[in-house]
Amino acid sequence: MGPLARWLLLRVAAGVVTLAIVSVLVFAATQALPGDVARLILGPDATADQVAQLRVTLGLDDPVIAQYFAWISGLLSGNLGTSLVTGNPVVDVVAPRLANSLFLVGISMLISIPLSIALGVFTAERRDRFIDRALLRFSMVSNAIPDFVLGILLVVLFGTTVFTWFPPVAIVPVGDAPWAHLDRLILPILTIVILVTTYLCRLVRSSFIDVLDSDYVQMAELKGLGRIMILFRHALPNAIGALIQAAAISAAVVLGGLVVVENVFNFNGIGTLLSNSIKTHDLPVIQAVVMIIATAFFVCNLVADLLVGEGRKKER
Repeated sequence: MGPLARWLLLRVAAGVVTLAIVSVLVFAATQALPGDVARLILGPDATADQVAQLRVTLGLDDPVIAQYFAWISGLLSGNLGTSLVTGNPVVDVVAPRLANSLFLVGISMLISIPLSIALGVFTAERRDRFIDRALLRFSMVSNAIPDFVLGILLVVLFGTTVFTWFPPVAIVPVGDAPWAHLDRLILPILTIVILVTTYLCRLVRSSFIDVLDSDYVQMAELKGLGRIMILFRHALPNAIGALIQAAAISAAVVLGGLVVVENVFNFNGIGTLLSNSIKTHDLPVIQAVVMIIATAFFVCNLVADLLVGEGRKKER
């Protein structure tokens, strides 16, 4: 077994252990939610016998350990359970919402990554000048603003009070593809792009400055190579590793933080699904969504490490 295969095996094993710990914590947290699920489903007018019967039907009276192993065994076999609120399979409830969220995150990252590289190179080339200092201050202020505040500011500025250029909400009808309503997604995409780009461009700037001060770049300048070739042929490949890892982590963080952005714009994704499920105590849906987000973190980090590792191997 080669070094890469051993490293990959260890990373996957560590990820599996982490996800197992997360599953225990998620299950414990959902069990600790206040209120009786059966009572919430049946409503305040239900009798005690009806509530007790529903608890037995849903398996809520089983020992907690038995409930956990029943859930985790179903999860490993691809059965996410049944929604306690709608009675539909959790897969059918989560899948369309997850597709919407992945589309939102995917479009946002496709815009953010090249924009971050362009801004990072631009400011690195003009370090300590007025435009560099201005963009740095703007990025730090943007990252200091909470997601929901930035979203509300964009709604006020571009959707309601000042200008009315874009719809203030991003409601995508159930069953419709999100790309069929791109005009409604502009503000949530802009919110994510601002948050991600202002973080990544600072990282690119810092990496480029370090690379541009290195000996081999100075040697390339002495050889008379053009500035564009130095930047994108020599500097970019050596500065891109940190960007790849940060971009992957940012994508996972954005996916996990969609609860805030989606609720601001009323977008039908996993964020609003999670918040609504918490309100209704739909435990199987809550558990499924949180495990999906945790798995996304693991997969994004693993892919980033693999890409960085391959890039370093090619450099050698």
